[in-house]
Amino acid sequence: MTVGGDEPVGDGPRARAARTKRRRTRAALIAAADSAFSTRGWAGTRMEDIATDACVSSATAYNHFPTKHVLIGVVFAPHVTKLVIQAERDIARERPVLAALSDQINALARLSYYHRGLTAAFTAAVLEYTIRTGRTQDPTDELDPRTIVPLLDPLVRLIRHGQQTGQLRPDPSAADMSSTIANLLLVRSLNHKDESPRVTAELLWTLLFRTLAPPG
Repeated sequence: MTVGGDEPVGDGPRARAARTKRRRTRAALIAAADSAFSTRGWAGTRMEDIATDACVSSATAYNHFPTKHVLIGVVFAPHVTKLVIQAERDIARERPVLAALSDQINALARLSYYHRGLTAAFTAAVLEYTIRTGRTQDPTDELDPRTIVPLLDPLVRLIRHGQQTGQLRPDPSAADMSSTIANLLLVRSLNHKDESPRVTAELLWTLLFRTLAPPG
């Protein structure tokens, strides 16, 4: 996803300086947003506050990130991208799906716990956006935090692979099961912020395994 317009083109000193400044400004806004969302929450954080913390104008902040929903998506996405890469590697290595899913569940639980302020803020952003639009995720909507953050992708890929190879039951679908697991994780990030990752992982794993336990 590309947010915030095009970078200055050309290889001259001015163009390079402009690109460097833009990247530094973007990094400062992301760092300020990470801190603000983690400590003040979704409702307690305004784009104007983030701009002030990053020492830029509100107009500059909106030039880089058109909405607060986009900004929190950009902040949260790197945590999940790592899980997508791991899922792809596990599939390529033909690692047993149950082992790969176990690692994913544990990683999601740790993410939710160690970044619980940010996770809770992201959850609130997703709920607000869903209520505002009144629809499920539209993959073409680049303003939707659910599109920016591929939270379901690692589980969908692994579960679908497990079902296609006979390692998991064919029903429910990978999309439905992944959505159920992710939604439970996000809800608990709001209602059980201090729950240990071990407890959260056990709950998620029990739901997943009892539903999709290998046939036979």
